[in-house]
Parts: sequence; C-alpha cells; structure tokens
Amino acid sequence: MGMNWTLEDIPWSSFESGKINRKLLAVIKTASLVERNSADYAIYLCNVFAEDDAFCEAARQWAEEEAQHGEALGRWSEMADPSFDFASRFARFVTGYRIPVTAEKSVRGSRCGELVARCVVESGTSSFYTALRDASDEPVLRRICQRIAADEFRHYKLFYDTLQGYRAAETSWRLGRLMTAIGRLHEVGDDELSFAYHCANEEPDQPYSRARAGEAYARVASSVYRRWHITRAANMMLKASGISPRGWLGWTVAQLVWLHVRRQQRRALAA
Repeated sequence: MGMNWTLEDIPWSSFESGKINRKLLAVIKTASLVERNSADYAIYLCNVFAEDDAFCEAARQWAEEEAQHGEALGRWSEMADPSFDFASRFARFVTGYRIPVTAEKSVRGSRCGELVARCVVESGTSSFYTALRDASDEPVLRRICQRIAADEFRHYKLFYDTLQGYRAAETSWRLGRLMTAIGRLHEVGDDELSFAYHCANEEPDQPYSRARAGEAYARVASSVYRRWHITRAANMMLKASGISPRGWLGWTVAQLVWLHVRRQQRRALAA
C-alpha cells in the first residue's frame, strides 16, 4: 500500500509569510523532528510483534508516513524561518535521543498495552494537528496539518483494529488498559518532546534543560486546543481502553484531561 499523499501534493506556492504565527512556529519545528524520527519505532514494533508479518508490514508503512509528516513540517519551517536547517537540527536530535530498538518485549508489559499506548499517541496527534490547523491562518500549514491529522486518525484505526485481535489472547482488564493509557498520556511531558524542542529552537551551545524546554513547548502547544479537540482525543483514548465515553467514568476522564489543558493555558497566559 502506497502513500495517501506526497510532498508534491502540498501547494507550496500558496505559502503566505505574512500569515505565519511565530509562536506556533516553535511547535511546528519541534513536531518536525519528532515525526521524522519514526524509523526506530518501526524497528521496535517489529521486534515486539515479530511473528505478526501483516502488522509489521503495516508498521513499516506507518513509519514511512510519519517520516513524511516530519519532512513536510520541516520544509514548511525552513520556508517560515530560512535560518532553520531541518537536516542538521534533526541530526542533533537523533544523536541525543533514541528509544530502546533492541527491546524484544513491549515496555508496556504486553502487546495489548503497547497497542493501547499507540492508540493514545495517535488520538493525541490527530487532535493536535486538527487544533494546529484551526489555530493557523497560513494556508500551506493548514493543508499540511489537515493531511497529517487524517493520517493520524487512520493510524489510530490501525492500532485499534490490531488491538481487538490481541485482546482475546491476552484478556487484559479494562482498568489495566486505562492505566496504560493514562500512563502514556503523562509521558507527553517526557524527554522526547522536551529534547526535540531544545534541538529545534535553542542554540547548540545552550545546555539542555528538560524543565525549561518542556515548559516552553507546553506553553505554546496547549494554547491551540479548544474543548472539542480535547473531548475528541479523550473519547478515542477511552475507546481503546474499552471504556464507553458516554458513561460516568468516560465523562470524568475527559473532564480531567480538559482541566489539565486549561491549567496549562492559564499558566501560559500568566507567563
């Protein structure tokens, strides 16, 4: 199965420099590095699901599409800021950040746990790029984000459908899947995004501070969300956990996620 779109499908000639949101630019640069760094994740997933040839093939295709996301965002960032060198910034990022590609078992404890975690990531990114599209006036960025958001939704479906096949074999409890989902959600503040922000936006001679970079990233990223973006992401996460978004538990989780985002937004406004 080939790509749904290529870089040639993006209307680069429609770029309007006067409509660039400079605050969002830092987030786009960060996302370009994270998205481009998908090859290691494909290796890791194919180690964890070594006997599942169909899924491994799909995971490799997923990684190619994720890498294309990074290339598109990186190219846009170079247009928006000619001083930004995507290749060198990415090289700096992968030199300092690597996932455990030699792992043969999921760091989530089970294959179901791994797939739930992937669903959380894809639900978050699909909503994130939708929110970025809605927050931006620059037409090329809007088109890129729309393409990426649609891809991430398909990726969520890939991991969710695969999860259904493994649930019968592993019989994981719903509460356990929810705890895995919440755990992965908390990892949004881990080193990957913080270090990517540092590599994409700070000078090479500036020492890395996870707290400083993470706070700077969260301050801008949280600002793009509206409540419906968060509700949509929470509902997708709950579905992967086997919990109905319409029940009291689902409603409570969605509320807590939104309150967390609102706290970040208030902190950003006060900064």
